Parts: sequence; structure tokens; C-alpha cells
Amino acid sequence: MAAGAPEVRTAAGVLRGTTEGTGATGGAGTAGGTGTAGRAGEAEGTGTAVFRGIPFAAPPVGPLRFGAPRPAPRWDGVREATAFGTAPPQSAAFGMDALAPPDADDGDWLTLNVWTPDPGPGAGLPVMVWVPGGAYVIGMSSLPEYDGARLAREGVVLVTLNYRLGIEGFGYIEGAPANRGLLDQVAALEWVRDNIRAFGGDPDRVTVFGESAGAGSLAALLVMDRAAGLFRRAVAQSVPRPFFSAELAADIAGELAAELGLRPTARDLATVAPGRLPAAADALGARMDRYVRRWGALAHRSIPLAPVVDGDVLPRAPWEALAAGAARDVELVVGHTRDEFRLFMALDGTLGEEVPEDRLARALRDLSPGEGGDEAYRKAFPGLAPEQLYEVVHSDWLFRMPTLHLAEAQVAGGGRAHVYELVWEAPGMDGLLGACHGLDVPLVFGNLRGGLPSLLFGQAPPAGAEELSGLFRSAWTRFAAGEGPGWPAYDPDRRRVRLFDVRPSVAAYPEEASRALWRDHVFGALPLAGRETV
Repeated sequence: MAAGAPEVRTAAGVLRGTTEGTGATGGAGTAGGTGTAGRAGEAEGTGTAVFRGIPFAAPPVGPLRFGAPRPAPRWDGVREATAFGTAPPQSAAFGMDALAPPDADDGDWLTLNVWTPDPGPGAGLPVMVWVPGGAYVIGMSSLPEYDGARLAREGVVLVTLNYRLGIEGFGYIEGAPANRGLLDQVAALEWVRDNIRAFGGDPDRVTVFGESAGAGSLAALLVMDRAAGLFRRAVAQSVPRPFFSAELAADIAGELAAELGLRPTARDLATVAPGRLPAAADALGARMDRYVRRWGALAHRSIPLAPVVDGDVLPRAPWEALAAGAARDVELVVGHTRDEFRLFMALDGTLGEEVPEDRLARALRDLSPGEGGDEAYRKAFPGLAPEQLYEVVHSDWLFRMPTLHLAEAQVAGGGRAHVYELVWEAPGMDGLLGACHGLDVPLVFGNLRGGLPSLLFGQAPPAGAEELSGLFRSAWTRFAAGEGPGWPAYDPDRRRVRLFDVRPSVAAYPEEASRALWRDHVFGALPLAGRETV
């Protein structure tokens, strides 16, 4: 890497970034073996070039608001790429609205960031593109836990991005294309295809990875015609259940717009500043449980926005399309944590508390698969206390079974999938969180301190966390380099999966009782259950 601030010429103009850090991967970065990707990072050893706030599409404001993304304008001279772009408007969940700047309404949200150990067109390094999660209503690439330096030092070009969230990105409204947030992600991947070689990346070796809503986005991208050919590999961490039918999404959009006294049209909603829209989704999310008769199982969770199976942008639900072979040529790693729902119980104050029988009965009735699923759950888990059974059925419905079925659909469609489960327990909060939702994110990035990681690991992460992080980073970067993640592919007979712990192992899928309960269930777009008024 040349001395001084690195400069790269993109299709839109020249960018000037910064050089950060020195030395090779070091420490836990080599734990578990680094493979080809790791050796490339170690060979450089002169710091990482970082370019932040790169526009990949024009700001979706004014006449472009609620539209499909348009190309970013070109610029003359050298553009400084040293600061993250503006975060899109955020829900108040986790206090994320306070992290969105006052100028968020300027719409300059569609930016990405690049970390590279070798910003030169001949390096040919594998590329990893991170799609952040957050229930489709929060998330920004500037969060410290998404800093890409440690992954890049393993010998990959690391890209993180912002996309439209909430009503701006996923509201199913008249006069606008559906799934605008997904279209933003496609635009970012097109930017990667057209420009990443200048940063040292190989556009023919792109791996997308994401967790929670990021994994749900990837599930959609896998089967979208617009995303075909933009990546060769994908890592989906904790795929969420909610994908909406057009009928359900339209009904929810009507309620969202009604919060503002408007109709669910692009014309009406364009009269509202973008920063005001998240509050409408928050208000509806807070009373989702009143809509059980209209929205079914979805009403048990505060998720008013999600990808819509609209027949155009997203023609079919991912599970159905994958089983038909839609992405058989894309290599897939997919997995979940063991105790997915425990984090949410901690957040709503029910973790460790007694769950009343009527509340458990409603959850089992609405979330279990098939006729008599509630009794089947009780028989399958006879030794669990009510709060434990409540946790298990939510974990299964929301993340664990949709994730497993995504892998099984990929295999059924003639593709290849590797499955994992994270079983290592977070030491934070006296260990109450277990192997909870989101625990794998800081482990994958290697950022174990500050913010959410402090909740999970405490102020001083134990050595085991560093060791496990090295194992995750090694597996993900090896996979991106085309070497496989380090454990056998999943097959429906033996069902061998990686169990991520400080001492990892390969074993039969451990959630066998849940798998058997859901074996015949077919995941698809959630329907509109009824039209009763609230």
C-alpha cells in the first residue's frame, strides 16, 4: 500500500480515504486457521485502507422519494471519503432514533464503506458485503460493532452499507415500487460489481452476509431476478420468519398511514418529513397484539414492516423459490443461535419471570405449526417450565425453523448449504442471555467491546470470546475465498451441522424435537388472516 492517504478512482469520480492500523492480523485473528484469505491479509501488514460514506445511489428525496434507487451523481476532483454517510431515519427501538442525525431528512442515506488491505486493481481479493439487520426499522453501517478492520485484515475487501428502512424502505404503498430497501441493496451490489476491482476486490468472488433482518434481506436477494449474478456466496445468520403477502402488507400500510391521518399512498406520505415516519411504525408496533384476528401470528411480535412477496420485485417467498432451484448455483452458509428469543425476553422484562398460562396458551396456539401444534409442543417438551416453553416456541417460529428450512429448501432445489448453531453462552448479564440472538454479530466482526457487545460480553470479554471470534472470522473468510467454511455440507438424512463453541464440533442438528414438529410445515408469505376492525 502506498504511503499517505489512499486514493481510488470509481466510475463516479476519485475518492480519498484513510489508512488505519498497522501490522498483520495478529492475536485472535489467526485462531482456527486463516486459509488463503488470512494469508493475503498477513502478507500486506501495512494497515488497512478505509473509504467511508461512498454514495452508491442518489438521495431518495424530492421527486425520487419512494422510488427505485437511481445512480449517484458524478463529481469532479477528489471526494473525501473519511466520514460515514448520514444514517437513514430510525425507529426509537434501542434508542436508535437518537443516533440518526438531525439532518437525516436530507435523504443522503444510500452510502457504503470499504475496508481493504490492498487498494489496487490487481489484488483480486474476495469481497464480503454486510447487510445490517434491525427488524427492517433500525440499522446503520456506522455502528462500532460493524467496523470492518479485523475482517479486512484476514485478507478480504469488506463492504458495509445503509439502505432505506421503515416506511421509506418497506411500506407497501400505492404509487411506489415494493421493497425499496431491497432495491437499495441491489443497487449497492451493482456498485460493488462495477467498482470493487479498484479497491483490490474480485467482483466475481462476492459474498453477501447479514443477520436478522439482514439475513431476511439476503434470503430475498437469493431469489430476486434483479440480484442474479451479483454474488456467488451468502451467509444468512438467523433468518427471520416475517415475509408479508401483498394483502397483509397493504392492510398494515393502511394502519401505518392512519397513524398520520393519511392514506397509504406515495403522494400523501411524501408530505411527511422522513424523520417523522418511524414514529408511526413504533406506535403501531406497540399495539400489534390487538390485531391477532387480522394479522395472525405476526401480531405476537412488534414487526410492522418486512419484505413483501409482491409478485414483481420479490416474486415468491424465499423458501418456495429456493426449493424450486432459484439459487442452486449460490453457495450458502445458514445458521442460528440456540437461545434466539432470550434477548427479546430480557428486553421486555419477561426473562426469568413466570409466564402466565393464558399467555403461553395463546403463543402455542398461534405460533405452533398445524392443527394441534400447541399440544404437540407440550408433549415434545414435557420438562420445560412455562417461561421456557414460551421461549422455545418463539425462538422456533421467529428464527430457528425459518433458518433451518431455508437450508433445507436450498438443498431440495439442488444447491449446497452449510448449517451452524451457536451454542456458546454470552457471559454478560450473569449468563442469563445464553446463546442469544445477535451474539454471533460481534463474534464475526471481532469487535467485542463497547455498545451492544458490552451487554453480551461484559466490560472485559473473556479469552473464550476472542477464541470463538477467531473461529467465526476464519470460517467466514475461508468461505468467501472459496475454500468452504470448514465443516460438511448439510444433507437431509444425516443433518450434520457445526456447533460453534470455544471447542467447536460437528454433530447432528441439535434441535431435533423442534425440527420434527416443523418437518411438514411450508414457510411462505404470511397471509391476511381476517378483516375485523380493532
